[in-house]
Amino acid sequence: METIFSYQSLYDFTFSVFKSIGCNDEHAATAAKVLLSADARGIDSHGVARLTGYVRLWEAKRINSNPEIIIKHETPSTAVVDGDAGLGLVVAPSAMQMAIDKAEKVGTGWVSVCNSNHFGIAGFHAMMALKKDMIGIAMTNASALVAPTFSIERMLGTNPIAVAIPAGEEPPFIADFATTTAANGKLEILQRKKADAPLGWVQDATGKPTTNAVALKSGGSLLPLGSDREHSSHKGYALGSIVDIFSAVLSGASYGPWAPPFPAYVPMPENMPGKGLGHFFGAMRIDAFRPAAEFKCQMDNWIRRFRNAKPVQGFEKVLVPGDPERELETIRMKEGIPVEHSVVKDLQLLADRFNLVLLQ
Repeated sequence: METIFSYQSLYDFTFSVFKSIGCNDEHAATAAKVLLSADARGIDSHGVARLTGYVRLWEAKRINSNPEIIIKHETPSTAVVDGDAGLGLVVAPSAMQMAIDKAEKVGTGWVSVCNSNHFGIAGFHAMMALKKDMIGIAMTNASALVAPTFSIERMLGTNPIAVAIPAGEEPPFIADFATTTAANGKLEILQRKKADAPLGWVQDATGKPTTNAVALKSGGSLLPLGSDREHSSHKGYALGSIVDIFSAVLSGASYGPWAPPFPAYVPMPENMPGKGLGHFFGAMRIDAFRPAAEFKCQMDNWIRRFRNAKPVQGFEKVLVPGDPERELETIRMKEGIPVEHSVVKDLQLLADRFNLVLLQ
């Protein structure tokens, strides 16, 4: 069962919740915009469904609602940023903007971040570069829920990667994906619906494949992209490891099994080697490589040729990364955003707690 909310009503409510936990107007607006971008683009697992989780982290004193985001180390094209335990929804856009500013000056910009928290959808941050005729890259490590190939021990997070590439007349190419077979948020959606998981998403505590959507609560693990060795899970394991190293080892954040868990009730790992979660951002100015107009013209050609590739029987067309999310965003901004009944209940509890009104 779902309830339809307008984008504006969800934004206003989310803004008010972030204000209620101590964020200033600018940070609350940024956090609400990042969070709602997930719902608008159909990535419901990372939108308002996560709002209660952020509040719980704040209650547990693991989120600083008024962070002083500082640069720890810097060169003309690089920086390491300490997010001061702030909302990743606030720290990440700030760091991505630093990467863009550096790219404007020297062609490319690269920023690694430590001492942060969950930053929403990676695609939002990568897409910030598009308006400057730049390629944007964003990635983050996350709570250790993923077992490497041949392991039953959770060592990595879902560790997403996003790349946004501008085009000319065509919409931009936007790839935004977890390095696991499925993001944990999709598993949480199945849990709320009391539905089974597709085979290949998770394994049980002994390492055997299972369709039990709550397997993680009994010692199971998410699986790397590819799901098993025969389907190249070692490649998903390698991708997740690269994200972990770029985001956390490079920045001084906690990595691997020491990455801080998103659920506030899960104890923090012992002997953590770094500070908070880590992110990594990149911005590359197109004209640092070739004239932007020429590049975007050829991107248009690339996109059109792939979109017009002959589809297999039963499918209408071939999609280019970013197509489904863009099409759904157009619909949801006009017709409203559907929110699961269990999530609406959580939002109403937040409304009651902070004396707010949840409007459709």
